[in-house]
Amino acid sequence: QVQLVESGGGSVQAGGSLRLSCKASRYSRVSNCMGWFRQAPGKEREGVAAIYTGGDNTYYADSVAGRFTISQDHAKDMTYLQMNNLKPEDSAMYYCAANDPKVDKTCRPWLGSGDNVRNTWGQGTLVTVSS
Repeated sequence: QVQLVESGGGSVQAGGSLRLSCKASRYSRVSNCMGWFRQAPGKEREGVAAIYTGGDNTYYADSVAGRFTISQDHAKDMTYLQMNNLKPEDSAMYYCAANDPKVDKTCRPWLGSGDNVRNTWGQGTLVTVSS
């Protein structure tokens, strides 16, 4: 089973940037979608960005499009999220996730599936943006 470990969270001022990293261990290359989700206190988990592992198709939530960029490095089993022009409303715990392709076959609808029990999840990394 794939295990995911995130890093790169922290505290920044509004307008700043952070880069999150996700390392997949025991990478079986079963998942065809990797993504980032976030959850703020008192709110539901929401999809932020996803990438198709078989190519370079990327998908973004409207709230982050144009500011965030998801990318991958297959050789290193890494998935990244570059976050620019951060806003206080971006503050949340950010989770790396891998889909179950037997059930969630395409990345765009998977990104909208929220706290999906079929996903493999990392432990999360905290992002705090101050105004």
